[in-house]
Amino acid sequence: MSIVGKMHIDGIFEGNVSSLDNISIGKTGHVRGLIKARAVDVCGLLEGEVICDELHIDSGGQVRATVESKQMSIHPQGCFVGERRMKETSALDDQSARVETGLDAIDSLPTKVVLDSKPE
Repeated sequence: MSIVGKMHIDGIFEGNVSSLDNISIGKTGHVRGLIKARAVDVCGLLEGEVICDELHIDSGGQVRATVESKQMSIHPQGCFVGERRMKETSALDDQSARVETGLDAIDSLPTKVVLDSKPE
């Protein structure tokens, strides 16, 4: 299933779901499969694989999955069993880091320097 907006699941869902927005799993929700979304909030049970920018496991939430995310938060009464991988950075992110550290400073120098000579 592929959706454009937000999705909230309070029942049983088996399969793959992809959203450009947020997916939330309520306290009585049970999801099994591959979940792709910008952000995922879990109060119920999520099993399978998760690919997202942000994963939030709330109180009573359980995630048993392989997770690929930039950010992950787990409430003290939440449960996570599985593996977490960091989301890979793009080439643009790497290039902006190089500019910030000054590694490209040499490339910004002029190709030709002209000095005026004055007779002494």
